[in-house]
Amino acid sequence: MPALEIVETPEEAAAQERPPLIVREPLASFFDERGLGSGDLEAERIGEGHSNVTYLITRGEERFVLRRPPRPPLPPSAHDVLREARLLAALEPTAVRTPRVLAACDDESILGVPFYVMPFLEGTVITNELPDPLDDVAERRRIAEELVDGLAEIHAADWQGAGLDGFGKPTGYLERQLRRFNGLWEHNKTRELSVVQEVGDWLAAHMPESPGATIVHGDYRLGNVMFASDAPARLIAVFDWELATIGDPLADLGYMTITYAEAEDLTGSIFDLSSVTREEGFLKRDELVARYEERTGRSMSDLRWYQALALWKSAVFMEGNYKAWVAGNTDDAFLAIFDEGVPQLAEAARAITKRPAPVP
Repeated sequence: MPALEIVETPEEAAAQERPPLIVREPLASFFDERGLGSGDLEAERIGEGHSNVTYLITRGEERFVLRRPPRPPLPPSAHDVLREARLLAALEPTAVRTPRVLAACDDESILGVPFYVMPFLEGTVITNELPDPLDDVAERRRIAEELVDGLAEIHAADWQGAGLDGFGKPTGYLERQLRRFNGLWEHNKTRELSVVQEVGDWLAAHMPESPGATIVHGDYRLGNVMFASDAPARLIAVFDWELATIGDPLADLGYMTITYAEAEDLTGSIFDLSSVTREEGFLKRDELVARYEERTGRSMSDLRWYQALALWKSAVFMEGNYKAWVAGNTDDAFLAIFDEGVPQLAEAARAITKRPAPVP
């Protein structure tokens, strides 16, 4: 019998071969102690995340969002939701558009893992469709502009003033990224892919000099932000801060632009994450970059390096998720496609490395 995701009691949880994700009784007690609603607790998985897991929690008329790691075993240093909660709490007084943290829990007797709770926000996460009020040329352009402006706000935040000293090291970010993901590949890999090593070697040989350190989101793209569902288009929250740190802001720009589809792109690839942006009105990638440069005053270096880094890291990271699927440690059938998807990501990264370098 497959393990249930949601059970009532710790005794039911202990009786399963694999742990559940929600245990209602102790979770309801945790909510009661913090004044988060009252009455029966209902839980429903939401979102399309394939890393940390997000649940809609309903108690009477009140709704909340709970974020927790997936079932163990977990890769080293991954899925640290309390670190994520700390960042969100620190950013609450700033201009960065983040959800509030209502409660964070490190008591693993409740769900078996740490978790945190946010308010439920009304809005739309845009991937392949637009809400009707935003589905015209002017609003599509505004969506793209808001996406850039949201990133510029993250990179403008005073992370030291927000108490985030020690959240990440402000120097040596790119070197650490290459070292970490080379090591992570050795941990994650299920097969030999020489293209991954080839791209890693190219990145090491062509590493640019970083601009001043900022908060780095680590997974900033259209599918990880929420827009109000009515016009004018306005970004109301940035989600999925699991990979955030202090480092090179252009790493975020490289990732955002490489996961942003244009009408001329080939379709059907694993990294085609925001196909709605192919429609008329959405900014082109070079327009995104120009707006970011205008908003931040930050000079663009060789953006292709950061785009190649983003795809290479994605290949390494998703190989870890694919490994979990192969081992039977996840029920997320989406991860099976990374049998072919990881080589696709790595080959796309290699293709970027073959582009001519920009003329100074």
